[in-house]
Amino acid sequence: MKYYVEIGDRTFEVEIGPEGVKLDGQPVEADLKANHGSHLWHLVLDGRSHTLRARRRDGRGDWELEVDGRRHRVVALDERSRAIRELTGTVAVSQGPLEVTAPMPGLVIKVEVVEDEQVGRGQGLIVIEAMKMENELKATSAGRVAEVRVAPGQAVDKGETLLVIEPVSAGG
Repeated sequence: MKYYVEIGDRTFEVEIGPEGVKLDGQPVEADLKANHGSHLWHLVLDGRSHTLRARRRDGRGDWELEVDGRRHRVVALDERSRAIRELTGTVAVSQGPLEVTAPMPGLVIKVEVVEDEQVGRGQGLIVIEAMKMENELKATSAGRVAEVRVAPGQAVDKGETLLVIEPVSAGG
């Protein structure tokens, strides 16, 4: 199983399988054991021993980890959860025009905006059916819909651009 673990501004790819654990594609020695009767865990990573305390935060996959007395906010998602989170628009936005892309193959169920429409952060843009679930892609920032490239009933591939949003200028 593959996981994506975000700590600060870094994302690590962790793969756990029958052949062991890989961190960003490189094999690592890892062992994690619960310390029964407490909220502590014992982690051995590449021969180094660590005390770990994990506490769930508000969001799914959102954790607060304390490792050897240092606290970290961590988001850990499996491949499916990460794809769904991207599909529903809970990802970071870059500067400049934003191309809203399909994070996985699917079927466009509904286009909720038109070209030249002003959209606000969190506003629904497109409903896509993927993995037998309907998911709404939402605007991650305010802007103007510059281009709509899909229509309801259209099948889309992973990475295909669905629409383009131009950011609102600083002056208004």
